[in-house]
Amino acid sequence: MSKTVLILGASGKIGRHSALAFKNAGWNVRMLDRSKDDIVERSMGADVIINGFNPIGYANWAEDIPKITSQVIGAAKASGATVIIPGNIYVYGERVGLLDENTPHRAKTRKGRIRIEMEAAYEKASQDGVQSIILRAGDFIDIGRSDTMMGALMLSKVDKGIVQSLGPIEVKHSFCYLPDWAKAAVMLADKRNELSQFEDIPFDGINISAVELAKAISDKMGQNVRAKRFPWFILYFLSPFWKVAYEMLEMRYLYELEHKISDEKLNRILPDFVPTDKNTIMVSELANSSSV
Repeated sequence: MSKTVLILGASGKIGRHSALAFKNAGWNVRMLDRSKDDIVERSMGADVIINGFNPIGYANWAEDIPKITSQVIGAAKASGATVIIPGNIYVYGERVGLLDENTPHRAKTRKGRIRIEMEAAYEKASQDGVQSIILRAGDFIDIGRSDTMMGALMLSKVDKGIVQSLGPIEVKHSFCYLPDWAKAAVMLADKRNELSQFEDIPFDGINISAVELAKAISDKMGQNVRAKRFPWFILYFLSPFWKVAYEMLEMRYLYELEHKISDEKLNRILPDFVPTDKNTIMVSELANSSSV
């Protein structure tokens, strides 16, 4: 039986990797052209909707996120499709330690509160028959791309032998390798009929410090690479003129507090899911995508 997935934000990070993963798994992949397609019409006949929409550079989150959420819920309600949403850890606020589906959502930042309201809207819609799955992960790793925190900041000076740490160099931070996220999304889509109407599923990914990353790259490349604190003061100077800098400063706390995303629920639901080996990602692909 053929299965159809509608990809929203097909040119973005989540959209690109999801489209490839679903296609490789034998799904019919349908894209949305926002310039000419009606989202409700385009969703008709789709079994799953991947919500890869996200305003670039955090632009107009307060206005656009609720609007996008309403549109996606409306399309899912009309078509009966299950929605899979990439969740993040903004909702937790300044929490340390293990983060899972039971961790309270107590964000005080503006973006954290917006995400809390977004997820609450999906949970409320589940009472009206809309099935939503939040696959929650840390910062994205998208090999060869410079529009992630890993690519734009942490590895931006690796050719000079430096891995920039956005927090204390020994503090571990959660990262998400996007091909793995997309693979898990496909597997969850295949099991959607066995899941609840609203699911919050943490995605463990990779938990690593800048020191560990620097050592891994050093060992692989045979070249001394060291971890060094990122000079946040630069962003304070730039923030009045560059909105992205302002938005990054609001989330600085995430890199100061050691945390780890739980893998218990995902492993229970998808016991056959096998993530890409950590060394393959952090050494072979990341190091080779840099100019070390």
